[in-house]
Amino acid sequence: MRIDFVKMHGLGNDFIVFDAPADGALPDAQTWRRLADRHTGIGFDQALVLFPSQSPDTHISYRVFNSDGLEIEQCGNGARCIAALINRRTGTGPGEVSMDSPAGRMLARVRADGLVSVQIGVPDFSPRALPFDASAQADQYKLQIGETQIEFGAVSMGNPHAVIRVDSVETAPVDSWGPAVENHPRFPRRTNVEFMQVLAADHILLRVHERGAGETLACGTGACAAVAVGRCLGWLGEEVRVDLPGGRLIVNWPGNDAPLWLTGPTATVFEGRIDI
Repeated sequence: MRIDFVKMHGLGNDFIVFDAPADGALPDAQTWRRLADRHTGIGFDQALVLFPSQSPDTHISYRVFNSDGLEIEQCGNGARCIAALINRRTGTGPGEVSMDSPAGRMLARVRADGLVSVQIGVPDFSPRALPFDASAQADQYKLQIGETQIEFGAVSMGNPHAVIRVDSVETAPVDSWGPAVENHPRFPRRTNVEFMQVLAADHILLRVHERGAGETLACGTGACAAVAVGRCLGWLGEEVRVDLPGGRLIVNWPGNDAPLWLTGPTATVFEGRIDI
């Protein structure tokens, strides 16, 4: 199998994007892992596979695969990169791009300033949505990690997230708590883990341990999850600057049943071809 791909990133959260072969055959998990290797493969956090739209109301549909080879439900920065790529292919200039994803319909806006916004949807705090093993929905939950009991908020942004507030993201135990929470038995499909430091009601610092990828430079749905949890707990306002190791994202959420929007830059690194 030969694929022509585009290497893209959103604040260092990097992807390969390519059109699905005509026969629909995709790499298996072992091949995804080999391609994701940053020394012997292409290197990426996620692979984004594009399919022709099955609806007259959308431009494209897509599937997302983590660097560990497993398919996931959603990727906020990936959706923004796909929107930028489709906009470039059509040559229509600033405007809207509608996409179908495993998590549902996605609407993106490519702006005149080059930034791309995507409507992530309404946060779902129900434990069943993640899924997460809990007797009832709560603002925060507790987990025992080794000798430490941690407190976190849980939310689905189309994919699962556990958000931990910390005093400092610089000293947060991302390398140890991240994998421990991700793989905790109470998260039967595992989870992404966010470490959030609140600087002000409109400004947070964030590090993200992504499910199946480890710590990444940025995570779009992770930024959204952190703001959703922080807003529900009264820590954050409607518009929040989210500073990650790779740069800044802007999250807007009026609250309640309104959809949440994610805005930030995208970049195309190179185009290539590889035989699998």
